[in-house]
Amino acid sequence: MHAAASEGASQDRDIVELLHAGARERAFETLLGRYEGKVYRLCCALLRDRSEAEDAAQESLVRIWKALARYDGRAALSSWIYAITRNRCLTALQRRRLGSLDVLDGASQTAEAPEAGATPSWDARKQQLRDLVELLPERLRRVLLLYYYEERSVSEVACMLGCAEGTVKTTLFRGRAALSELLRRRGLDDPTYWREDAP
Repeated sequence: MHAAASEGASQDRDIVELLHAGARERAFETLLGRYEGKVYRLCCALLRDRSEAEDAAQESLVRIWKALARYDGRAALSSWIYAITRNRCLTALQRRRLGSLDVLDGASQTAEAPEAGATPSWDARKQQLRDLVELLPERLRRVLLLYYYEERSVSEVACMLGCAEGTVKTTLFRGRAALSELLRRRGLDDPTYWREDAP
């Protein structure tokens, strides 16, 4: 068990002990206080819609409550919680896939190369970059969002997505490469364009 998993298991030992003692309600109350915000933030990162994230977080917590008695300790509790949450979010993403295509069509229009003249505002350029991230395949996008936009460490992303840290590092590399290619194709690969103080 790597360090992050070991640390998570140690942190949640009190919850596991409550479960072994048959105190499921107390265990869930403790779990809720510790993970409710983290579950919501993961939903926000994966779904990118606050209202949908709130619904997904609530449904995830209900599923966690229902499954809590079956938690067997083979995975760290945090990994188990994030796996349930991630699966709920992936289901939501599949359901809205057709609608997402319309959103991505709009995003591709806003992410085109700027017209000649003044450089767009810093906020507009940050939005352009975010729109391009949204165009990436799901597996690349979710790692970039968690690492750069949610400012999670590699070990935290690995724990949240239930994969090895090496996988996260590889996915980050591929995500950055894919994003660079999108920038190049749209004529947005000039480093000076991405300086906050660009004229």
